[in-house]
This record gives sequence, C-alpha cells and structure tokens, in this order.
Amino acid sequence: MSKTKKIILAGLLLAILIIFDRFVSIKTLYLQISFSFLPIALAGMLLGPKYSCAIATLGDLIGSLLWPFGEYFIGFTLVDSVIGLIFGLCLYNKVEGEFFTGKNLVIRLCIACSLTLWIVELPIMSLMLSLLYGNAFWVVLTGRLATKLVMFPIQIAILYFLSKYIKTLAQKFLFIEE
Repeated sequence: MSKTKKIILAGLLLAILIIFDRFVSIKTLYLQISFSFLPIALAGMLLGPKYSCAIATLGDLIGSLLWPFGEYFIGFTLVDSVIGLIFGLCLYNKVEGEFFTGKNLVIRLCIACSLTLWIVELPIMSLMLSLLYGNAFWVVLTGRLATKLVMFPIQIAILYFLSKYIKTLAQKFLFIEE
C-alpha cells in the first residue's frame, strides 16, 4: 500500500475513532463502554504499530480538545498511545497485504486484548483515574473490573469477525492489489 493510501486510511480511522469515543459511548467518571478500540485495532492490523499508536494518540488529543469530557489529563493520552502500540505490535503482519487468520489470529487477538486489559486498562488507567480524582486505587479498580471483563470477550469476537472481511474491504475500497 502506498504511503498516500496509508495516510488516507489513517485519517479515516482517526475520524471513526473520534466519533466512537466522543459520541457513540457511555461514559462516567470511572466507567466507559465504548467501541473506540475498533479503529485502533484495525489500524494496527492494516497499518502497523506506528500508525495505530499515532491514531490513538491523536484521537485522544483531538477529541479532548474539541469535545472535552472532564479535565484533560496527559495520562489518558499516554494510556491510549500504549494501547495503540500494543494492537499494532500484536496484530500487524509485516508481509505486505497479508493478514493473520485462523488460530494464529485468535491467539494474537487474545494476547493483544489481554495485554491491554491486564497491563494498561485495569492497573494503569485505574491509577490515572485515582490520581486525577483523588479516590482510592482499589475502589476505582474494582469499579472498572466488571465492565472491562464483560468487554474483553466482546472485543475479541468483534475483532475476529471484522478481520475475516478486512482483506476484502481493503482490496475493494483501497484498491490494494492481491
């Protein structure tokens, strides 16, 4: 895929991320139910870790500048950057035009979603929320635990379902050659 097509696709995924994160999500101070992981993971699959990290970072910055939800805190931007990096490192196949499939894809999805859940979303994000709002870390963590555990299999299932159609969609709409 040419650099121009990559930048266009990154821009589209960034716009989708901002819409999902700011308008198609349920947010409270500590809990968030959102499908904003989709454009980040798709960027990781299609474009690689640099782009998925940049999209996640820019999505948080642009979204919080244009449509703020509470105070801006750089910790949230750093957390989103790490999530983009994890998805990119786990889901990107360096062979041009090839995507992981089958058992290999399921394993990579489980690893990516597990890393984001157990290393980033629960401990680090809970710590950031605890620091920002002054509540006890364990209270914030246990409050977020149920929502994140419910979203974990949903993320894997949605990403697996979409990945079956990624190559076809990429070839059809982005004119990627086989």
